[in-house]
Amino acid sequence: MNIDVLTLFPEMFDGVFGHSILKKGEENQAVKYNVVNFREFADNKHKTVDDYPYGGGAGMVLKPQPIFDAVSHLVEQANTEKPPKVILMCPQGARYDQKKAEELAKEEHLIFVCGHYEGYDERIREHLITEEISIGDFILTGGELGAMVVIDSVVRLLPGVLGNEESHMRDSFSTGFLEHPHYTRPADFRGMKVPEVLTSGNHKLIDEWRAKESLRRTYNRRPDLLEQIELTDQHRKWMAEFEKEEK
Repeated sequence: MNIDVLTLFPEMFDGVFGHSILKKGEENQAVKYNVVNFREFADNKHKTVDDYPYGGGAGMVLKPQPIFDAVSHLVEQANTEKPPKVILMCPQGARYDQKKAEELAKEEHLIFVCGHYEGYDERIREHLITEEISIGDFILTGGELGAMVVIDSVVRLLPGVLGNEESHMRDSFSTGFLEHPHYTRPADFRGMKVPEVLTSGNHKLIDEWRAKESLRRTYNRRPDLLEQIELTDQHRKWMAEFEKEEK
């Protein structure tokens, strides 16, 4: 996968792309990063990328020309048959979730547009962007942090990135449920003991315990997710137990 990032602050991505899983992904040739300062594409001698909004108002608005030209340059360089996904990080975008991460992980080329100031010229949204993404109902000073979050969640899904290819399959939201609790050595830590089933060696019982505890955690913390999941008879039986325990 090729990932391009358009930003006015490319140095923000140095630490993120140079460490941990994201660095490993590039070392394993699962992904290639390219961070571009779109100020370089401004067609005026002062390299300004923003201007006052028509109609007046507070703040500055990003001009269309630098971003349009930067995206065109990246598309030409990629020289691929399938057009890239051009993603605008914006609080007005669709709420990001694991399902969208899995969709984006199937793409060959992603271009992230990270803006600052008051907003974008609307023509960027209407004629250049293929998707608008928001990581939550709050405002950041720019799109860079949001892009980092999305890129991290996508890259870890690419083949060859995680040490164990099954790791992400049990992640919270990947199955629809929140992930079950985890334990490690020692089995008894200051009187706090690991559930016996996990040390039994009976993998059938362990899988059943994990499924039940995953449901329990979802039931207690994110019951809204259960409305989107096709529950089995066993799920409903366990939920009845949870209800009794609350009484």
